[in-house]
Amino acid sequence: QVQLVESGGGLVQPGGSLRLSCAASGFTLRNYAIGWFRQAPGKEREGVSAISSGDGTTFYAGSVKGRFTISRDNAKNTVYLQMNSLKPEDTAVYYCAADPRVLYSSNWYADHVYNYWGQGTQVTVSS
Repeated sequence: QVQLVESGGGLVQPGGSLRLSCAASGFTLRNYAIGWFRQAPGKEREGVSAISSGDGTTFYAGSVKGRFTISRDNAKNTVYLQMNSLKPEDTAVYYCAADPRVLYSSNWYADHVYNYWGQGTQVTVSS
């Protein structure tokens, strides 16, 4: 049974950092593309970052590029999202998602690409 569990969310002040984790079970994570998405109240879910299976090509939304870093620990079957210089507009529920298909610059941010989803973790950036 494929399962994804996010953790690491919380309340942080603007300019602070958080590291989100996405722990996978029931499949070998390195064989899957993993995406991070977020959804703020009243807004549509948006792609934040993704990492391809195999060579680990990474993708970032323009709004987080240079501040967020996605990485994968194959030994722990876990993907991380390091979030630095957080802003109030980063406040949202963050979800990780997985799929065995190949990611491209034209599809990584589309939520319909991913078949498996975690339950989400809340990130609140506020002073």
